[in-house]
Amino acid sequence: MKLVVQRVSQAQVTVDGRCVSSIGKGLLVFLGVSVGDTEKEADYLLNKVINLRIFEDLHGKMNLSLIDDNLELLVISQFTLYGDCRKGRRPSFTSAMHPDRAQQLYNYFIDQARTAGVIVQQGIFGAHMNVSLVNDGPVTFIIESI
Repeated sequence: MKLVVQRVSQAQVTVDGRCVSSIGKGLLVFLGVSVGDTEKEADYLLNKVINLRIFEDLHGKMNLSLIDDNLELLVISQFTLYGDCRKGRRPSFTSAMHPDRAQQLYNYFIDQARTAGVIVQQGIFGAHMNVSLVNDGPVTFIIESI
């Protein structure tokens, strides 16, 4: 499982010109699921994301997490994170998990975040989405499961 995590001051997702979700200050997470991923990888990455100390404290130091500040999380599925561009000109997606199982893990990640008390918004799995954001910093991390 692979995540692109961006600290945002706001973000929103539209599908067919209609806003389906939006957040204020928090994290925008693009989530890709690879063949062989399980709930174990999702749990590891969720724990990492919600406890990652990348928000500034009163002294301007990155010392607070999403949980510490009770901030929002927007999760977007993105199978293209597993696009292999090393050969040819067309990406290969053989490492991306089949959509049915990937959607189960995507939903599991979101459900576990809600269970942890996080305010979560989400995109529509498999839809063509337009994502707009204001990256705060900019601060962006790529996090992969172990």
